[in-house]
Amino acid sequence: MKGLVLSGGKGTRLRPITYTSAKQLVPVANKPVLFRVIEAIRDAGISDIGIVIGDTGDEIRAAVGTGRQWGVRITYIPQDAPLGLAHAVKISQEFIGDERFVMFLGDNCIQGGISPLIEQFGKSDYNAQIVLKKVADPRSFGVAELDDDGRIARLVEKPREPRSDLALVGIYMFDHHIFEAVNSIKPSPRGELEITDAIQWLVHTGRTVFPYLHEGWWIDTGKKDDMLEANRLILEEMPAANFGYVDRNSQVIGKVIIEAGAEVINSTIRGPAIIGEHTRILNSYIGPFTSIYHHCLVEESEIEHSIVLEHSSIRSLPHRLEDSLIGRNVEVARSPLKPKAYRLLLGDNSTVGML
Repeated sequence: MKGLVLSGGKGTRLRPITYTSAKQLVPVANKPVLFRVIEAIRDAGISDIGIVIGDTGDEIRAAVGTGRQWGVRITYIPQDAPLGLAHAVKISQEFIGDERFVMFLGDNCIQGGISPLIEQFGKSDYNAQIVLKKVADPRSFGVAELDDDGRIARLVEKPREPRSDLALVGIYMFDHHIFEAVNSIKPSPRGELEITDAIQWLVHTGRTVFPYLHEGWWIDTGKKDDMLEANRLILEEMPAANFGYVDRNSQVIGKVIIEAGAEVINSTIRGPAIIGEHTRILNSYIGPFTSIYHHCLVEESEIEHSIVLEHSSIRSLPHRLEDSLIGRNVEVARSPLKPKAYRLLLGDNSTVGML
């Protein structure tokens, strides 16, 4: 079997972070989401992985490389424009050949990985298998309706009146018949080849399409609040570890990961939390569900339930920073200049909350 990872989206819901970075490379619990996807596919026993890339392809290539660090082989498949998930499958036919494969959206996090799904599909004669998850509000998702035999009967994209609460989570298993499907469907009104239309084609032509109901958590990390939620869930599952330095005047409470080269001086860290490599925490409080990436500085400040990306500094804040996603090379500090005023340099689509 092979793996196919879709990593070509523009990430408009995560702007301004994604003006300068691929959304799949934004870290949760100090690991880019795309790396977690690659690990999930590898852990399921698949070592040949294709990654569909778009405008951020150079950044994806630089970060992932050949795949050697995970013990896999990576093939890059350029997509000229984001023309739909089914289009991504279509242009990947040469890479896939006649093999079965798993398709995984590169910005998804799923509890427990996909090994049980791969095992079930590998033992079956299904033509396709789709991961579904019960959700509270199906109107925001592609929704699957099942027949009396438990097979996929109908797929509806973001229905106004859902007849099911089973949402498609962005993980799919296919055999070679999917290429017939993607070559037979027409673009949707938004100009894209929809994977839901391709799966519906398989159903209409008598192919066997079964669901896989996922019982654990699943997060599409497309928005800031979703990133923070994924960060919270993953941190809760990580064991405590200390590979850095904590001085005797500091307190480390609960599940906290301190990575190599990190320093914690006269500070309190209350887990679950992670402090990245060569990051310094000075005279500060780091609260639960916080991830500080590598080469950062937090000084004379308090922060919780937040993600801070690499090479950023947070200094001398008069109030606690929370529920925040701080990008790369960012400086957040109390200004010594007078008169006292907020002085901001913000990118497009930024959000700032002030007291």
